Amino acid sequence: MSFPEPGAVWRPASATERAVTARSGSWTRFAAPGDAVGGGFGLFESWIPPDSPGALPHYHTGFTESFYVLDGALRIMTGDTWTEAGPGDLVHVPAHGVHAFRTGPGSDARFLILFVPGAPRERYFRGLAGFAGRDEPPSPAEVDAFARTCDQVNLRDHPGF
Repeated sequence: MSFPEPGAVWRPASATERAVTARSGSWTRFAAPGDAVGGGFGLFESWIPPDSPGALPHYHTGFTESFYVLDGALRIMTGDTWTEAGPGDLVHVPAHGVHAFRTGPGSDARFLILFVPGAPRERYFRGLAGFAGRDEPPSPAEVDAFARTCDQVNLRDHPGF
């Protein structure tokens, strides 16, 4: 008797794209974009330096987002509550859940971001890299308009930030 055996996906780190997403040197590596793993999820690795703003309050309508801290300390806001997550900690944000993240003055953070289903978030992070590489920083309105095209609604006036 034979059994069907789907092929595995192997993405060596050396073959994955890494985008520097802020002038501070923050970066995101596209470890497993949704289209590379069948669309069920997307998995990215990110690093932000100490005292970095990370992401302002926002939400997504078409996917969930989970943060798994590998090193350092990541401050994550869900709703209007801030939590400091350390190595091994996970924070899951459902679709429509308002969230933000940043680091504090004492630590950088390296973390995984899991998107379910596998939204094409690499487009968003490439856009941030484009903004970071410009001589003139983008306006908040330009960033927010771009974010909306990537299923991200920024909430600059959110009371918890």
